Amino acid sequence: MKTTSRLLRRPAAVVAVAWLVLLTVATACAPLIAAHGPLDQDLSHVLALPSASHPLGTDSLGRDLLSRLLYGGQPALLAVAEALVAHLVVGVTLGLVAGYLGGWADTLITRVGDLLFALPAIIIVLVVLSVFPGNLHAAMITFGVLGSPGLIRVLRSRTLGIRQEMYVAAARVCGLSDAQILLRHVLPRLTSTVIVQAALFSAVAVIIQAGLGFLGLGAQPPAPSWGGLVADASQVIDRDPWMLVPAGVPLVLTVVALSMLGDAIRDSAVESWSVSKLATASAPPPVAKEHAEAPVPGALLSVRDLTVEIDGVPVVQGVSFDVMPGETLGVVGESGCGKSVTALGVLGLVPGNGRVTGGRVVFAGTDLTASPTELARVRGSGIAYVSQDPMVALDPTFTVLSQLREAVRRHSGANREQARERVLELLAMVGVPDPEGVAGRYPHQLSGGLAQRVLIALALAGRPKLLIADEPTTALDVSVQKEILTLLHTLQRRTGIAVLIVTHDWGVVATLCHRSLVMYAGQVVEQADVESMFVRPLHPYTAGLLAANPHRAAHGHALTTIPGTVPSPREWPVGCRFAARCPYAGDDCRAAPVALTGPAPARLTRCLHVEELVSEGARL
Repeated sequence: MKTTSRLLRRPAAVVAVAWLVLLTVATACAPLIAAHGPLDQDLSHVLALPSASHPLGTDSLGRDLLSRLLYGGQPALLAVAEALVAHLVVGVTLGLVAGYLGGWADTLITRVGDLLFALPAIIIVLVVLSVFPGNLHAAMITFGVLGSPGLIRVLRSRTLGIRQEMYVAAARVCGLSDAQILLRHVLPRLTSTVIVQAALFSAVAVIIQAGLGFLGLGAQPPAPSWGGLVADASQVIDRDPWMLVPAGVPLVLTVVALSMLGDAIRDSAVESWSVSKLATASAPPPVAKEHAEAPVPGALLSVRDLTVEIDGVPVVQGVSFDVMPGETLGVVGESGCGKSVTALGVLGLVPGNGRVTGGRVVFAGTDLTASPTELARVRGSGIAYVSQDPMVALDPTFTVLSQLREAVRRHSGANREQARERVLELLAMVGVPDPEGVAGRYPHQLSGGLAQRVLIALALAGRPKLLIADEPTTALDVSVQKEILTLLHTLQRRTGIAVLIVTHDWGVVATLCHRSLVMYAGQVVEQADVESMFVRPLHPYTAGLLAANPHRAAHGHALTTIPGTVPSPREWPVGCRFAARCPYAGDDCRAAPVALTGPAPARLTRCLHVEELVSEGARL
């Protein structure tokens, strides 16, 4: 439904859909629209221009062109529909089966698809017409089958990835059959892909059926057909050029409309995948005007009033913080609060169509937002990044040695042998057992924990001063998480590197961080040193997160939950963005934006009821 609303907001899609609907309705209602029959002749008006009695003119036998166009559209659209149905039945069925079942079924279907690819489709269609003269139905169904290998390949590739999803495994555990899983859990994920491929194939099918009609292999004269109209127009083009307009323009418009529709559906689907919950770029809510302080003296990284937009929708607004040399700053919050986007905004790597639209990112005295060249130079050598999924960050086609050596040579200028020694040194530094053996492996040959260590080694290849770690332990099991956290702590002590770590785990904050930054709905809501924040939070959201911390259960504390969910950027309220979930919220919280204030030394909070929060004993 959301994809449909996005689609209808695209002018090209609306125009394409309007034309296709108009064409379908007009051809279906041809007897009601056309004043003449498709075979009726008016020899007194041969090759006539448009008039009241003949809105599109007449052909060389005085037949009404509007009537022949509408009646000829019926077999044309039927032929396209037959080809499309054959295309989808074969392509979707075999694509899903090949990708989901794998094994011999995948091998057999892939080989058959390769064979069909090798066959010249138009030649086979002509052979079918020679066996079944004038049978356009058999020809178009054959064309649909011969065009299915492309769809098979696309859906097979998508299904291979989807079948690895946890919800598919859960469906198997629940006892669902393969057919149920494919129809109810896999196919819905492929709907947009199927529709895009269907629209593009339909455009080709329109051209093919018109070409067959042009050659006289479709509907036989005097029966009307679009291809036949073009053929008739080509024979009298020297006497009546106008006849080519009603014969050819609808054909061209239909092909263009189908192509435009396919592109629009693809773009709408991509938008829904890459920018979740950001359907439209509505006017952003106002932000409280806060004093933009100068960078703290001696700070390695100073971010001031950082604002990030994706597809014109603000997802981070007015974020400011500092990271001192050798310090670890934790950024905490639920999913959708803007933590990862803030971290990527520092590096100028906002996903999708995102960009930094305001603020400054000052690293070692240089404003990176004002100098793309300096930002490119700093990446890897000044600021490194570790993602939460190492398998996404490591190229599956190259060995560990090849990838790390490339980074080492890029930042140090070392030769191949020197770079190799540095790679082995880095692998040993991050605790990789048998560095020599691991260096020769490909990423898929590594365990999750080992791959994360390799990724950290890759980040350290340029000897950075700041490491941004975006939930580096999320994809790992508990025992490996502890190893990675210990590794980061050890590396920080040995190298003096500063760390900005994005996490939703308070245990990570307590273990690694000196200070913590709490984000909610694209804003900083509290900032303090870790001990002060744990002992006395000064924002209801921080207090709620700490109360919901699973680590408290181990010490006999009851766990609570925060009602509701984080609002999407297009639903941010004017006032406090946490007000809908906050037990302390009043009318003053909802009336206007709330600014960050400093109610205590080295403490910042975005709350109007700090005293009430403290008086009720938000001591955990």
